[in-house]
Amino acid sequence: MPLAERLSEYISACFTGLWIQSFEHEDALTEIAQMCRNENWRLATWDIDAGLQIPGQANGQTIDAGENDPLAAIRALNALATPDGSALLVMVNFHRFLNSPEVVQAVARQIATGKGNRTFIIVLSPVVQIPPELEKQFIVVEHEFPTREQMRNLILGIATGEGEISDGPELDNVLDAAAGLTCYEAEGAFSLSLVRQGRVTPETVWELKSQMLKKSGLLSLHRGSESFAHLGGLEAMKSFCLRAIRCQGHRDPLKRPRGVLLLGVPGTGKSAFAKALGHETGRPTLILDVGSLMGSLVGQTEQNIRQALRIADAMAPCILFLDEVEKALSGATSNGDSGVSARLFGTFLTWLNDHDSDVFVIATCNDISKLPRSLRGRNASTGYSS
Repeated sequence: MPLAERLSEYISACFTGLWIQSFEHEDALTEIAQMCRNENWRLATWDIDAGLQIPGQANGQTIDAGENDPLAAIRALNALATPDGSALLVMVNFHRFLNSPEVVQAVARQIATGKGNRTFIIVLSPVVQIPPELEKQFIVVEHEFPTREQMRNLILGIATGEGEISDGPELDNVLDAAAGLTCYEAEGAFSLSLVRQGRVTPETVWELKSQMLKKSGLLSLHRGSESFAHLGGLEAMKSFCLRAIRCQGHRDPLKRPRGVLLLGVPGTGKSAFAKALGHETGRPTLILDVGSLMGSLVGQTEQNIRQALRIADAMAPCILFLDEVEKALSGATSNGDSGVSARLFGTFLTWLNDHDSDVFVIATCNDISKLPRSLRGRNASTGYSS
């Protein structure tokens, strides 16, 4: 469902505190502005650089209210209220100011007041960091990654010259490579490809995507030349994984394996098998290093695993590879880290059970006795090989 459509539902239901998690603020603001024009709602935006911006009523131009104080911007929202409409204030990157007691109290009071005069505070931020005082007052809305159709329109808008892109398998390969990128990232990748090769090619998009994943620090992308022909043995596992991936679109979860757990001593080819499977099936292999998910701040680890799994879902179809998973999850059965590993494991297990994206998980393990029992018992979606 488009962002504007979801927001319209929440605003119509009078949820006066909305938090939009988005990495593409300009696109989100464009959708919100279009929604307000369609519904005849008033709109104001605020950020620390531009201050409070209120669209003019006469000529549609922007009027600078000269306010870069967040408290003043919040208090100005009630002046935008109308008897028969709604007024929205979009606060961009406002999470940076929610460590102030004065700002938190002003937001809480305005959200309560908004129920009476239909004024809405919308926080636009790449992360969700809601203070405990406001947790029950905000609804979180995710701004999804661009759809395949949006990417197609973006490519056709950039590659306008003759021979710069051809419809058919080549365009499909570029769209597969661009899955999981934001519009801003994809636009840069397509433009770089035009500069280098004179046409949009998937190779340049994959290169840019690999760099962007490394920058996030949560996942890395592997696209090697390994194949099953270079890997001796494991014939049953090769056949099973190929059949399982072909069943990924099956509606019955019992006939749609979510992944495999490869069990064996070091040096038996488990990691090589995972990388070769991606090459054999034409899918990118995302390597998830659980150690890199651990954060020093409270809640950061849980946020990191959710973001990593969100990226994996957006990049589907793909292979998600976890190496030596028993070492990564060893803290899930103890309280040595205040339950952080247990919560991380719980988030991953819930996603593994519930996700409906075309992501095939391969985990390797040297000692199954060190795995949490809840993972060892998932025989319906886990295969074993030695």
